[in-house]
Amino acid sequence: MEKLDRITIDPGICLGQPTLHGTRITVGVVLKMLAAGKSVPEVLAAYPELDAEDVRQAMQYAAWIVSDQIFARSA
Repeated sequence: MEKLDRITIDPGICLGQPTLHGTRITVGVVLKMLAAGKSVPEVLAAYPELDAEDVRQAMQYAAWIVSDQIFARSA
């Protein structure tokens, strides 16, 4: 996997949620905006301290997290 050098997890910042380098903007906030239909330029307009690579790494982080999840199917 490619290095995610823009994602930070610090228990003292945003309750340990993954954030984007040097901000208090969580990966979850970015993903929720994208899931709600916002475009990358709209996310960047809302958070000018971010750039397109931040958004890409947020999506890559989410893909990495869910790829390791196993859900038991109930009968």
